[in-house]
Amino acid sequence: MSTTLNSAAAPHDRTGRELHRSVGLFGLMFIALGSIIGSGWLLGALGAAQSAGPASLLSWILAAMLLIVLALIHAELGAAYPVAGGTARFPYFAFGTLAGFTAGWAAYLQAVTIAPIEVEASISYLASTGWAKKHLHLLHGNGTLTAVGVLVASAAMLLFTIVNLMGAKLLAASNNVLVIWKLAVPILAIVVIMSLSFHASNFHAGGGFMPYGVHGVFAALPAGVVFSLQGFEQAVQMAGEARNPRRDISRAIISAMFIGAAVYILLEVAFIGGLAPKNLVHGWANPIGAGDFGPYYTLALAAGAGWLATILLIDAVISPCDTGLIYLGTSARLSYALGEEEVLSDKLTQTNRRGVPTYSILLAFVIGEITFLPFPSWSSLVGLVTGATAIMYAFAPVSLAALQARDPDRPRPYRLPMPKVLNPVGFVAANLIIYWGGFEATWKLLTAIFVGRVLFEITLRRAKDVRRADIDWRAASWIWPWLIGITIIGLIGRYGKGAHHALPNWIDLLVVAAFSLVIFYYAVSLAMGSEQIKAAVDSEERQMAELADLNLPA
Repeated sequence: MSTTLNSAAAPHDRTGRELHRSVGLFGLMFIALGSIIGSGWLLGALGAAQSAGPASLLSWILAAMLLIVLALIHAELGAAYPVAGGTARFPYFAFGTLAGFTAGWAAYLQAVTIAPIEVEASISYLASTGWAKKHLHLLHGNGTLTAVGVLVASAAMLLFTIVNLMGAKLLAASNNVLVIWKLAVPILAIVVIMSLSFHASNFHAGGGFMPYGVHGVFAALPAGVVFSLQGFEQAVQMAGEARNPRRDISRAIISAMFIGAAVYILLEVAFIGGLAPKNLVHGWANPIGAGDFGPYYTLALAAGAGWLATILLIDAVISPCDTGLIYLGTSARLSYALGEEEVLSDKLTQTNRRGVPTYSILLAFVIGEITFLPFPSWSSLVGLVTGATAIMYAFAPVSLAALQARDPDRPRPYRLPMPKVLNPVGFVAANLIIYWGGFEATWKLLTAIFVGRVLFEITLRRAKDVRRADIDWRAASWIWPWLIGITIIGLIGRYGKGAHHALPNWIDLLVVAAFSLVIFYYAVSLAMGSEQIKAAVDSEERQMAELADLNLPA
C-alpha cells in the first residue's frame, strides 16, 4: 500500500501536499533500530570502559532500564497521537505552543547534530587505520577535519539529503537493508571475539570490578552509553508517514529498544573479555592503546580474525552513515512540526511531489555542514547531544500524565503499565541523565534553549497571520524553573567541568529526584484544560482521518 493525497482535502495544507503514509511496522522498527545501532557500537564500549572499567556493564544495564521506561512512555504517546515530529507535538497538546516549541527546539538541537556526528565517527574510525594514515589525510592532530575530511563528510551529507528528498518510502526501504547488515555485524563480532579471545579475569583486573567506584558507573552514561541507546523515538517522529500508526508505533519502539539494549550489553561483555590482560595492568585509561579509536578492529586483529577486521571497517562506514541518514530525515520532520505550529517559518512545511518536507531537509543539510567546522571529534559533542536528548525525553512523561488526566477518553492501543509510577519515574530518569551529563553541558544547553526562545519571540512578533491563540503562558510556566533548577543542581553537584562538588554521593541523586518530582506534579497541575487539549488534538485527528480515507492502492 502507498498513500496518494488529494491536496485539496488536507487541513493545514499551505502547499498543496502533505506527508505520505507509506511506512509499515518493520519500516518503523528498523528506523528506530537503525538509529540506536550507529557509531555508538563502534566507539561506545571503549569510552564506557575508560570511565568505569568492568563496571561499565552496570552503566549499560542502568541506561537500558532508564531508557526502556521512557520508551514505554513514548510508545503510548506515539500510538495515541500519531503525528509527524511527535516529540514536539505531545507537549503542544498538553501545555500549548510555547511548551511544544521548547520541546521541539531541544529535539531539533540533538537530531540535527547527530547526522554530522555520525559522519565524523565514521571518518575518525577509518582514519585510525594504517591504510588511511598512509594514503589519506582526513584528520588534523587535534581531531578536526582536514580539507579532504570536510569534502568526504560533505559528500556523505549530500547523499543523505538526496535519499531523504526521494521520499519516506525510499528512506525506509534503504534503511531496512542497512539495518539487517548493522545488526548482523555486531552480533558476528560478539560471537567471534568471545570464541577466539575471551579472558574472564579482565572483569576484575585493573583495580577490580569497579575501579572508579559508583561515580564511574554514572560518569560513563553521558560518555557514550546513553548516546548509543537513544534513538527509539525516531519511530515517533515518522508517525505522520506510518501506514497504521496506532497499531505499529508502540510495537516498533518496544521491539527496537529491547533488541538494541541486548546487543549493546553483549558488546561490552565481548569488549572487556577480549582485551589483552597485559593492557590492564596499569588500569583502564588506555585498554587498547593510546590514540586507537577502532576498538573492535584492534581486538579482531589481535584474535587473528583479519577478515572480521575488514568487515568492521566496512561497517564503520555503513552503521554511522545509516544513522546519519535517518537523523537528517527525522530532524527535518521536527522542523516541519515546528513550522506546522507556526513557531518557525511556513517554508519548513512545504513538501515536494513525493510528500517530504523539502526546505526542512535542506536546512538540516546546511546546519550539518556548519557543524563539521568547529567541533574536533565524536566525543566532543556526545555529552551535549545526550543532554539535549534527555531534555526532549523529559517532556514525554509530563505530557503523557497531563493527557491521561485531561484527555482520558482517547483510544490508546498501547497503555503504559502503572502510569502513576512510571510517568514520574520517567521524568526523574531524564533529569538524572541531564545531571550526570555534567554542569558544563547543562549550562550550554540552557543557553541554546534561551536562544531558541528568542527566535520564538521574534517569530511571534513578526507573524502577520497568527493562528496561535493556544499559547498558554501559564501552562508552560514550569519549564524555565525546571531548566534553571537542574542547572543549579549541576553547579553544586559532582559531575562535569565547573561543578563545585558540594553535594555528597547519593545525596546529589536524592536532590535531583526530589526536585524532579516537585516539578513533575507542578507541571501536570498546570496543563491546559480539557477543551483546549481536545481542540488541538481534534484538529490533528481530522487531518489524520482525511489522510487515511485517501489511501489508494499502489
